[in-house]
Amino acid sequence: MPSAERKVAKIRVLLCDDHALVREGTRRLLEEEPDIEVVGEASNGVEAVEMAKKLSPHVVAMDVSMPRMNGIEATRRIRESCPGTFILALTAYDDFAYVCSLLENGASGYILKSARIEEVVQAIRAAALGESVLDRQVAKEVFARIARRIPEDAPEDVVPKSAEPGISLTDKELHVLRLVARGLSNKEIAYELKVSPRTIQSHLASIFSKLGVTSRTQAVIAGLKKGILSQKDVEVTDID
Repeated sequence: MPSAERKVAKIRVLLCDDHALVREGTRRLLEEEPDIEVVGEASNGVEAVEMAKKLSPHVVAMDVSMPRMNGIEATRRIRESCPGTFILALTAYDDFAYVCSLLENGASGYILKSARIEEVVQAIRAAALGESVLDRQVAKEVFARIARRIPEDAPEDVVPKSAEPGISLTDKELHVLRLVARGLSNKEIAYELKVSPRTIQSHLASIFSKLGVTSRTQAVIAGLKKGILSQKDVEVTDID
């Protein structure tokens, strides 16, 4: 007698866009995926925040330009009230200023509406796991722009492991965070440090807990703002 199939929890997604046609089309395509469930749709930023609180989605696909409240402010409010929800910016804007604002306000990733549905699906799955959803070169530029806006009071060659009271990363955790800032994946970091990917996941879980974040992208941004990472850590020319 064949064993019963194991039931896998679906990724709960909230779609936020002021164009009904875009929402309906995206919903139809996403619901063809066996592991994704669209639990709601919001047509403006205020609705997005209210529905996120009510529905507790795993991922919010957030447009930037929406009435009543833009996607950047809605992202900030959702991250404050629903820390376990990941925000994926799904927008037509590709300006770095928008990308930086979205990420600094809590978005885990950013993907253009012009992307193929396969890319959107992959991005939603990655966002639900707390992974960074950014092209590596885009991520480097975004992190560098954020770093350049933060005054560096520490000596150039010294990065404090506890620049903010109560936060102290181990040497290994700091090394892992620096590699994340360079855009390396868990697998690439594991290869670099000659450990297993599971070990890297454990280090990241500890880093997330200490920094009060839930994703790789937010860990880098928090590291920069708290003085744990420096501009030097993100402005590298060779990431291989």
